[in-house]
Formats: sequence, structure tokens, C-alpha cells
Amino acid sequence: MLTIDKVYAAKNVLKKVIRPTAVIPAFDLSSTNHVYLKTENLQRTGSFKIRGAYYKISQLSQEEKDKGIIASSAGNHAQGCALAAQQENIKCTICMPDNAPISKIEATKSYGAEVCLAEGAYDDAYALACKMAKEKGYTFVHPYDDEDVIAGQGTIGLEILESLDTVDAIVVPIGGGGLISGVAFAAKSMKPSIKIYGVQAENAASMYNSIKKGEQITLDKVNTFADGIAVKHPGDTTFKMVQKYVDEVVTVSEDEIAASILTLLEKQKVVSEGAGAVSVAAVMFDKLPIKDKNVVCIVSGGNIDVNIIDRVITRGLLLSGRKTSFTIQLTDKPGQLTDVSKIIAEKGGNVVAVDYDNADPDLAINDCFLKITVETRNKDHLNVIKEELNKQGFKIVRERQ
Repeated sequence: MLTIDKVYAAKNVLKKVIRPTAVIPAFDLSSTNHVYLKTENLQRTGSFKIRGAYYKISQLSQEEKDKGIIASSAGNHAQGCALAAQQENIKCTICMPDNAPISKIEATKSYGAEVCLAEGAYDDAYALACKMAKEKGYTFVHPYDDEDVIAGQGTIGLEILESLDTVDAIVVPIGGGGLISGVAFAAKSMKPSIKIYGVQAENAASMYNSIKKGEQITLDKVNTFADGIAVKHPGDTTFKMVQKYVDEVVTVSEDEIAASILTLLEKQKVVSEGAGAVSVAAVMFDKLPIKDKNVVCIVSGGNIDVNIIDRVITRGLLLSGRKTSFTIQLTDKPGQLTDVSKIIAEKGGNVVAVDYDNADPDLAINDCFLKITVETRNKDHLNVIKEELNKQGFKIVRERQ
């Protein structure tokens, strides 16, 4: 059984390898709570995973170390294990899903690990790793369903309480459940009154659905850009610990995750991957039953694929009403674009793209579609522009927000 002494033992072991991460105020993320960020995105390897991986590996026997280790991961646990194995001079093999970001695959290799790609999601990589462990005698380092790994992740809970003893609630991303199990156990052992909330992507809500049903379920598929928490089936140990120590689990949408990444980047100068930003999304979009509390959101990782940052920012701008495309149907005659642009400019909007179409089969012969992309301050500002366009007789027939 996990004990608080083991979490403190892990904290002592990890002193020589981890980077202390700050708890920083981020009050403008919520109008109803005092929000702080636990910045594990600044941890070595870019996520909290080094904690559990290193502590687990430190507890192996010499015989196990000599045979080498194997792990399965979408990327962050892979890098944690690879760095830990490199420091301990242990052979390391990592099985990753073939849709893992190239940046995470290459980062894992850079720490000296051998990478094997499995077709499918994390659970398929897990099956391959278990098979290889049995065939080659490697020690399998589970990313979440392991007592030593959970103890390592639990050190985050101790650090939060040391940094902010007035904390009322901690909001934690959930994939397989190792992080929230460790944090919840450690935090509630030290401060029983504290609330622990878990957050999953709604398109990968294995723990959320399992808790609702009262038994572990396996999703047919997961489909989220928050690849670090894209897990089809929660762990056996972690499911029981979440049931016992976590107050509530909620979900957030892909658009909400994108908006939170954009907000962290723009307002807090914090780079987060999708999995790391779900905790912030839950607070930003009022998914939790808290008000006027000191709330710490764990930003669990910052290893976002640079190839999707542009798409994430665009989605975040759309959701917040700061960038919108709408289509106006109008009579095809000179001066129409000038009139539309003048209204938008007078109301403080900025036109960034225009597309003209007079060939749509749904149009009258003398009509055209004018698709305009406009930058605005927020949704209220956008509504002012739309109302003025309607007032001036310009009919908006389609809108993308």
C-alpha cells in the first residue's frame, strides 16, 4: 500500500534529478477564484513524468537494471524513462503509438532510448511493450498504474502545499490516473480538507466514464489532440485511488483546451501542451463547483508539437470571438465590398481575408457570396458588428465561430 512515507522517500530521491517548479499566480484566468499554476511544463523533459519514472527505476534491483527496462508512452513518460535510464546507465526501450508527435519521438531518442512504434493509440503501444518485456526479460515501467510511479508523482502534491499552504483545491489532468492518484493521496494525507478535481478531454474520457459507471470501462477509441492523456482504459490501482481520494472528475472539449492553451500563452507566457492545459480549461469554463477559493491548476507538460500550434491558436481565437468568418449574401454590383468593409472598420473590426463566390448553385443569378474573416476584441464586439451589418441590410447566411 502507498504510504506518505514513501512519497517523502521519493521526494528525497528526486532532489538530485528534478527541477523545482514554481507555483505562480494567474488571477486573470478566472473571475470567481484565485488561480495559481504549478508549472510542471518547465520540468526536465518538459513534463512531470520524470518524477515517477526516475523513482521507479531507482527502486529496481541490480539484476533488473542489468536486463534493461521497457515502457509504453505517448511521449512524456517515454522521455522521463529515457532520461532516468540514461542517468542510471540502463538499456531503455520505449513503445510509442505511431501517431505520437514526431517531436516527442525524436526527444525520446535523444536520451539514448530505442523507440518502437505501435499502430494505434497508447493502449496498443502498451500491449506491444508488455509482449516485448515478456519475450526479452525487460522490466516494464508502467506510466501510471504502479505504486512507485504514483509515489513519484505525489511529490507534486507535497510541493504545492509547501508553496501555498492556503490552497483550497488542486485541479489535475487525468490520462491513466497516475498523476492525480499521487497528488490526491499526498495532498489529502497532509490536508484532508483539500478538494481534488480531475479533468479529462471529453473525447478520451475513460476515467470520467468509469467513475460515473462505478467500474472500469474501455473506450473503443480516443480522438483528442491532448495526446498525453489519450488513454482508453484507466489503471486498476489508479481507478480505485481516484474513487477514494478525488472529489470529482469533469471533461473539457477540444475547443476549450485550445482556448486555454492560447490564454496561457498570451496572458501567462506559459507554453502548455493539450494534456497540460485541461486543468486550466476546467477553471476557465467554470466546470468545477468552486467559488472564491485558492485553486492550483497543474500544468502537467509543455511538449506541444510546434506543427499544431498555429491550428490551436486559430481554434482558440475562434472560440473567444476574436477571429470569425461569416458569409454575406448580396446583390453582385460595384461598391458592396466597400460598404461592408466600412461598417466593420467603423465598429473597430479588422478584415484579414475576403473570398468572393458567384458560382454557388444555390445563388440567384445576380447574387454572390462574400466570405469575410474579421478580427475582433471579443464576442460582444463581434455581435456589435453583426448587428450593424444586419441593420444596414447585409444578410449573414453562414458564420464560423
